[in-house]
Amino acid sequence: MVKKVQKKSSAAATAAASASPLSGAIRESAQQIWLAGLGAFSKAQAEGGKAFETLVKEGLSIQRKTQSVAEERINEATQRMSSMANEIGNKAAGQWDKLENIFEDRVAKALGKLGVPSARDIEMLMERIDALTQQVHQFHPGAVTKPAKAAKPAAKKAPARKAAVKTAVKAAPKAPAKKAAPRKAAKAATGQD
Repeated sequence: MVKKVQKKSSAAATAAASASPLSGAIRESAQQIWLAGLGAFSKAQAEGGKAFETLVKEGLSIQRKTQSVAEERINEATQRMSSMANEIGNKAAGQWDKLENIFEDRVAKALGKLGVPSARDIEMLMERIDALTQQVHQFHPGAVTKPAKAAKPAAKKAPARKAAVKTAVKAAPKAPAKKAAPRKAAKAATGQD
């Protein structure tokens, strides 16, 4: 066994003698790599502060640019939304007016079906009452005194006028040949034709 160990050690020595130039080159190369790494580390430490400050400045300029672009986009979006809101508001107002007109028409129809006179109906009755009052004055000038006219009679005053015409018609002396005239006047005052 001793012989085998000697053979192995002599083989290692021969390999070491022949590998010495190779191992020396590897050691020298490793040494240079180590020194290059230390130099890079040293340089990075020295210039690292400057590089960091440069990156911060570039980051600030990019942030300002993005903020200005974002503000422009927000302003554009705000303007679009306000214009859309105005358009929708105008459309809604138009629709509301249409709805209001429809409602007024339907209420007027319902009141007409119930027999409630409209403002136009009351105006027509007032005109008829005035015409009948003038006719009464033509036939009997002293029988009825003409009531004072208001600037615009209200709808509630119409029944008072009707009552005044009815009493005036009743108070007028009746001529036997003209019995139909008071009936026509009463029918005209009540709106029956």
